[in-house]
Amino acid sequence: MKKTGPSIGDGKIWGQGRSAIGRASCMALLVFALNAWPVSAKAADSVADFYRGKTISLLIGTSAGNDYDFRGRLLARYLGRYIPGQPTIVPRNMPGAGGIQAANYLAAIAPRDGTTLHMIMSNMMSGQAMGLKGIEFDTRTFAWIGNTTSSPNVMATWYTSRVKSVEDAKNRSVIVGAPMGTAGVLYGEIMNSLVGTKLKIVTGYPGGNEVNLAMERGEVDGRASYSWASWKANQPEWLADHKINILMQVGLKRAPDLPDVPLLIELVTTEADRKVMTFLSADTAIARSLVTTPGVPPDRLEALRRAFDAVVKDPEFLVDAERSKIDISATSGEEAQQVADSIVNTPPEVLDRARALLGNLMK
Repeated sequence: MKKTGPSIGDGKIWGQGRSAIGRASCMALLVFALNAWPVSAKAADSVADFYRGKTISLLIGTSAGNDYDFRGRLLARYLGRYIPGQPTIVPRNMPGAGGIQAANYLAAIAPRDGTTLHMIMSNMMSGQAMGLKGIEFDTRTFAWIGNTTSSPNVMATWYTSRVKSVEDAKNRSVIVGAPMGTAGVLYGEIMNSLVGTKLKIVTGYPGGNEVNLAMERGEVDGRASYSWASWKANQPEWLADHKINILMQVGLKRAPDLPDVPLLIELVTTEADRKVMTFLSADTAIARSLVTTPGVPPDRLEALRRAFDAVVKDPEFLVDAERSKIDISATSGEEAQQVADSIVNTPPEVLDRARALLGNLMK
């Protein structure tokens, strides 16, 4: 086929016979390309200049020695490598009010410059939506960096307990521990209201580790809620020795290794009840997420999100996580943000029903 004219690739675009308009257009294109290239580089340099030599605080809203703590410390060891300027990241435990204290700090006190991160507790969105007392934050204003797992929460009893299933809990009174403000309190109350269980919820424990110890000592029959990933990571010997009974799981689908354990959603039969249970279960889709403060400059947020994406694909990080029995099934910050916002934006009629069922917790 006859060639009708020169192209950029044939080296003749600058050849004689071209119009002045053509030469001017090509020159403009070249100038644009040369000028545009440094823009992204300048943005990266700006982020690097900000973070170089700085220390980032990574807040963990629990006491030490649990899954939130382990994940936060694991991320802290690797995340700084991928943030421009390679800042130092220091984990800080800030337990209190089932994670509310740390989230309140992030919203109101922490500097809004990208130097404070937080492993947010998974029930903060549903708690906010229902107006849980003590909450002074709006998770929709937090900037979500990424989520490490969607592992379900589970309710468990100690092997000596006479309650080994949800059906047993309908027929016998069972004492379960759950620190005040945590998801276990919500699950226990809603099961009593909609499923007919006879759970007596003890909330006087500062953290989950203390509940586990109380269960082992026989002070309580079980634990109202704990991440399935946490049981596998922190008490693998209990699972191997059949020291706990898993009564139910909270998630939008059954965990592959818990195929016979019912979901919270499956314990009710009416559509209205299922909507409430779905609302309370949605948090587990972003069960272990990393967030930062409102108002972080966009270029720094972008750098933090892309650093997270790189970390959860880092072979060394994944080997370290596997060695620590920490499951990683990550989602991006953009995806996690959408899920979190959708929980807070649950339709009013569903929230009203949830509040009516959990009214004593709203006071």
